[in-house]
Amino acid sequence: MKTSTSNPLRPALMLFILLGVLLGGVYPLAVTGLAQSFFPKQANGSLIERKGELVGSELIGQNFTSPAYFWGRPSAAGTFPNNGMASGGSNLGPTNPALKKAAEDRAKSLQDADPANKGAIPIDLLTASASGLDPHISPAAADYQAARVARERGVSVDQVRALIRGNSETPQWGLFGEPRVNVLKLNLALDVAAPQVKQAQSQ
Repeated sequence: MKTSTSNPLRPALMLFILLGVLLGGVYPLAVTGLAQSFFPKQANGSLIERKGELVGSELIGQNFTSPAYFWGRPSAAGTFPNNGMASGGSNLGPTNPALKKAAEDRAKSLQDADPANKGAIPIDLLTASASGLDPHISPAAADYQAARVARERGVSVDQVRALIRGNSETPQWGLFGEPRVNVLKLNLALDVAAPQVKQAQSQ
């Protein structure tokens, strides 16, 4: 007597199609729709505009080089700093001479830009972040640069420090992370409060 056996491939194929539709179509559309409805700014990259012109994102640092601007965290993201297509750290271990040399070069750049500043340089101005795209520095790193920026802008250090305080962020919900300053936001506020005569370099 013949016994009928069902094709084992059929349920597997049907499950594959069903999951493909749900996870590859319905779920992404639902999540995208909810994000655009309730968190449109975050869903679109937390972009920052000034006078209707896109100037950057809250989530990706920029390579400010002029002494009239605050400098962000060093970036090891490929040939071009803060390159979103090459996100990553230097992967240099603590005993690697190249890491020490990079920190020394960064320290020299900071000291050359402000020879009168004899204070200790905060570590986040000397070492690159794991992402290579970090948009934040510590309040101490911002404060270290305050005198240089004030001199270049022709304003008092107290005015610049007030801007730093006004643009400082607290830990998430008061619990997670550290106090920080978004460099792009701070520099934009600086341009409004203390515009400079000459065009500063930023890339």
